[in-house]
Amino acid sequence: MRSIPFILIAICCASPLASRAQVATNPPPTEIQNFELQSDTVIVKGFGEIGSLATDAGVISVRCKESDNVMAGSKIYGIAVVLESNQSRNAFVVDDDELEALIRGLDFLDKISYDVTTMPSFDAEFTTRSGLRMAAHSERREGSIQLYLQFGDVARLPVTPEQFAQFKNLIGQAKKSLDITKSKNSSS
Repeated sequence: MRSIPFILIAICCASPLASRAQVATNPPPTEIQNFELQSDTVIVKGFGEIGSLATDAGVISVRCKESDNVMAGSKIYGIAVVLESNQSRNAFVVDDDELEALIRGLDFLDKISYDVTTMPSFDAEFTTRSGLRMAAHSERREGSIQLYLQFGDVARLPVTPEQFAQFKNLIGQAKKSLDITKSKNSSS
Protein backbone atom coordinates (compact mmCIF):
# COMPACT_ATOMS: atom_id res chain seq x y z
CA MET A 1 0.00 0.00 0.00
CA ARG A 2 2.82 2.42 0.84
CA SER A 3 4.39 1.98 -2.60
CA ILE A 4 1.33 3.35 -4.43
CA PRO A 5 2.09 7.03 -3.56
CA PHE A 6 5.69 6.56 -4.72
CA ILE A 7 4.51 5.06 -8.01
CA LEU A 8 2.08 7.94 -8.54
CA ILE A 9 4.84 10.48 -7.83
CA ALA A 10 7.16 8.73 -10.28
CA ILE A 11 4.48 8.73 -13.00
CA CYS A 12 3.71 12.42 -12.43
CA CYS A 13 7.39 13.33 -12.63
CA ALA A 14 8.02 11.25 -15.73
CA SER A 15 5.07 12.60 -17.75
CA PRO A 16 6.49 16.11 -18.31
CA LEU A 17 9.85 14.63 -19.26
CA ALA A 18 8.25 12.33 -21.82
CA SER A 19 6.31 15.19 -23.42
CA ARG A 20 9.48 17.33 -23.64
CA ALA A 21 11.32 14.50 -25.33
CA GLN A 22 8.63 14.32 -28.01
CA VAL A 23 8.87 18.05 -28.72
CA ALA A 24 12.65 17.92 -28.96
CA THR A 25 12.60 15.08 -31.49
CA ASN A 26 10.13 16.61 -33.94
CA PRO A 27 11.93 17.20 -37.21
CA PRO A 28 11.95 20.66 -38.82
CA PRO A 29 9.12 21.22 -41.29
CA THR A 30 11.25 21.69 -44.42
CA GLU A 31 13.45 19.32 -46.40
CA ILE A 32 16.37 21.75 -46.53
CA GLN A 33 16.35 22.22 -42.75
CA ASN A 34 16.36 18.43 -42.27
CA PHE A 35 19.14 18.07 -44.85
CA GLU A 36 21.24 20.61 -42.94
CA LEU A 37 20.88 18.58 -39.71
CA GLN A 38 22.81 15.59 -41.06
CA SER A 39 25.60 14.48 -38.78
CA ASP A 40 28.97 12.86 -39.49
CA THR A 41 29.41 14.85 -42.69
CA VAL A 42 30.34 18.31 -43.92
CA ILE A 43 27.39 20.50 -44.96
CA VAL A 44 28.18 23.69 -46.87
CA LYS A 45 25.36 26.24 -46.74
CA GLY A 46 25.54 28.73 -49.58
CA PHE A 47 23.26 31.73 -49.93
CA GLY A 48 22.73 34.66 -52.23
CA GLU A 49 20.81 37.85 -51.60
CA ILE A 50 18.01 38.41 -54.11
CA GLY A 51 16.68 41.65 -52.69
CA SER A 52 14.72 43.29 -49.92
CA LEU A 53 11.86 45.63 -49.24
CA ALA A 54 11.23 48.04 -46.41
CA THR A 55 7.97 47.94 -44.46
CA ASP A 56 6.74 49.73 -41.35
CA ALA A 57 7.63 46.63 -39.27
CA GLY A 58 11.15 46.17 -40.66
CA VAL A 59 13.05 44.93 -43.69
CA ILE A 60 12.02 41.75 -45.52
CA SER A 61 14.85 40.01 -47.39
CA VAL A 62 14.69 37.12 -49.84
CA ARG A 63 17.76 34.90 -50.20
CA CYS A 64 18.50 31.81 -52.26
CA LYS A 65 19.87 28.79 -50.40
CA GLU A 66 22.01 25.90 -51.61
CA SER A 67 23.00 23.23 -49.10
CA ASP A 68 25.66 20.73 -50.12
CA ASN A 69 26.60 17.47 -48.41
CA VAL A 70 30.16 17.47 -49.77
CA MET A 71 30.92 13.96 -48.57
CA ALA A 72 27.88 12.42 -50.28
CA GLY A 73 27.91 14.79 -53.24
CA SER A 74 24.25 15.78 -52.84
CA LYS A 75 22.68 19.23 -52.90
CA ILE A 76 19.34 20.67 -51.98
CA TYR A 77 17.89 24.13 -52.73
CA GLY A 78 15.43 26.61 -51.31
CA ILE A 79 14.97 30.20 -50.27
CA ALA A 80 14.98 32.06 -46.97
CA VAL A 81 12.56 34.90 -46.25
CA VAL A 82 13.81 37.04 -43.37
CA LEU A 83 12.06 39.82 -41.44
CA GLU A 84 14.54 41.99 -39.52
CA SER A 85 13.35 44.70 -37.17
CA ASN A 86 14.87 46.53 -34.23
CA GLN A 87 13.46 43.95 -31.85
CA SER A 88 13.83 40.63 -33.66
CA ARG A 89 14.85 38.55 -36.62
CA ASN A 90 12.48 35.94 -38.06
CA ALA A 91 13.67 33.65 -40.85
CA PHE A 92 11.56 31.12 -42.73
CA VAL A 93 12.85 28.58 -45.22
CA VAL A 94 10.88 27.56 -48.30
CA ASP A 95 11.90 24.36 -50.08
CA ASP A 96 12.56 24.49 -53.81
CA ASP A 97 9.62 22.15 -54.48
CA GLU A 98 7.25 24.63 -52.73
CA LEU A 99 8.16 27.63 -54.88
CA GLU A 100 5.73 26.99 -57.77
CA ALA A 101 2.79 26.71 -55.35
CA LEU A 102 3.99 29.78 -53.46
CA ILE A 103 4.14 31.83 -56.66
CA ARG A 104 0.65 30.66 -57.68
CA GLY A 105 -0.63 31.53 -54.19
CA LEU A 106 0.91 34.99 -54.36
CA ASP A 107 -0.60 35.53 -57.83
CA PHE A 108 -4.04 34.55 -56.53
CA LEU A 109 -3.83 36.82 -53.49
CA ASP A 110 -2.46 39.69 -55.60
CA LYS A 111 -5.52 39.53 -57.89
CA ILE A 112 -8.16 38.64 -55.28
CA SER A 113 -11.47 40.50 -55.42
CA TYR A 114 -14.71 40.55 -53.47
CA ASP A 115 -16.05 37.94 -55.92
CA VAL A 116 -13.98 35.25 -54.15
CA THR A 117 -16.98 34.57 -51.87
CA THR A 118 -20.64 35.50 -51.56
CA MET A 119 -20.14 36.23 -47.88
CA PRO A 120 -19.66 39.84 -46.74
CA SER A 121 -16.14 39.29 -45.31
CA PHE A 122 -13.25 36.97 -46.07
CA ASP A 123 -9.77 35.82 -45.19
CA ALA A 124 -7.66 34.08 -47.84
CA GLU A 125 -4.29 32.61 -46.84
CA PHE A 126 -1.37 30.70 -48.27
CA THR A 127 1.01 29.07 -45.77
CA THR A 128 4.35 27.38 -46.44
CA ARG A 129 5.58 24.29 -44.58
CA SER A 130 7.74 26.48 -42.33
CA GLY A 131 4.81 28.72 -41.34
CA LEU A 132 5.38 31.76 -43.54
CA ARG A 133 1.90 33.04 -44.30
CA MET A 134 0.57 35.44 -46.94
CA ALA A 135 -3.01 36.65 -46.58
CA ALA A 136 -5.76 38.89 -47.92
CA HIS A 137 -8.60 40.17 -45.76
CA SER A 138 -11.75 42.18 -46.25
CA GLU A 139 -14.52 43.30 -43.90
CA ARG A 140 -18.06 43.87 -45.15
CA ARG A 141 -16.97 44.47 -48.76
CA GLU A 142 -15.93 47.99 -47.85
CA GLY A 143 -12.73 49.78 -48.75
CA SER A 144 -9.76 48.00 -50.18
CA ILE A 145 -8.67 44.45 -49.59
CA GLN A 146 -5.83 44.39 -47.03
CA LEU A 147 -2.77 42.26 -47.79
CA TYR A 148 -0.58 40.77 -45.06
CA LEU A 149 2.59 38.81 -44.48
CA GLN A 150 2.91 36.83 -41.27
CA PHE A 151 6.09 35.31 -39.90
CA GLY A 152 5.02 32.44 -37.64
CA ASP A 153 3.48 33.63 -34.39
CA VAL A 154 4.36 37.28 -35.06
CA ALA A 155 1.31 39.47 -35.64
CA ARG A 156 0.17 40.01 -39.21
CA LEU A 157 2.27 42.60 -41.00
CA PRO A 158 0.11 44.78 -43.28
CA VAL A 159 1.70 45.53 -46.64
CA THR A 160 0.62 47.83 -49.43
CA PRO A 161 -0.31 46.39 -52.83
CA GLU A 162 3.01 47.76 -54.13
CA GLN A 163 4.99 46.05 -51.35
CA PHE A 164 3.09 42.80 -51.94
CA ALA A 165 3.90 43.00 -55.67
CA GLN A 166 7.56 43.68 -54.85
CA PHE A 167 7.61 40.66 -52.49
CA LYS A 168 6.01 38.49 -55.18
CA ASN A 169 8.62 39.72 -57.67
CA LEU A 170 11.48 38.85 -55.26
CA ILE A 171 10.12 35.31 -54.86
CA GLY A 172 9.91 34.97 -58.66
CA GLN A 173 13.49 36.21 -59.04
CA ALA A 174 14.66 33.73 -56.39
CA LYS A 175 13.00 30.86 -58.26
CA LYS A 176 14.66 31.90 -61.53
CA SER A 177 18.03 32.21 -59.81
CA LEU A 178 17.69 28.73 -58.27
CA ASP A 179 16.64 27.25 -61.63
CA ILE A 180 19.80 28.71 -63.25
CA THR A 181 22.00 27.45 -60.39
CA LYS A 182 20.50 23.94 -60.56
CA SER A 183 20.95 23.89 -64.32
CA LYS A 184 24.63 24.86 -64.01
CA ASN A 185 25.21 22.26 -61.29
CA SER A 186 23.55 19.45 -63.23
CA SER A 187 25.62 20.14 -66.38
CA SER A 188 28.95 20.15 -64.53
